[in-house]
Amino acid sequence: MRGRCSDHFLKYILSAIIAMMIIQGSALAAERMVVKAGIANLRSGPGTKYDVLWQVEKYHPMLIIEKKGNWYKIKDFEGDIAWVHKSLLGNIRGVITIKAKCNVRSQADKKSKILFTVERGVPFKVIKRKGEWIKIEHADGEIGWIYKTLVW
Repeated sequence: MRGRCSDHFLKYILSAIIAMMIIQGSALAAERMVVKAGIANLRSGPGTKYDVLWQVEKYHPMLIIEKKGNWYKIKDFEGDIAWVHKSLLGNIRGVITIKAKCNVRSQADKKSKILFTVERGVPFKVIKRKGEWIKIEHADGEIGWIYKTLVW
């Protein structure tokens, strides 16, 4: 009899721990957004008086790690951190290339025609997903399919 009470208590404790981990994990999950403006200035602090560290183009994805008024502290695919005004961001699904040479194809198939090749750091809007493939669109209107391991 004593063993059954211990088993129930242990299951209760494990369930509580798992629930807390799930809650904490979702609270810690950073929000992902993309640049919706043509060009966005990424700054050293939350305001226009801070230096522009670098600029990014439309569809550049980033993780929001802090919010301060209308300014969002972001982390990009390289782990760099900066601040951007929230008006420049949107809830559009986006990806960015992470390999030196990425082929964008006509179909979701490695044997399909290569439409164009891009280098590392080119952002795209996600149109749809099909298995391991992502249909993407560049800000200039070019559309094609890219394999998911080539992007962040």
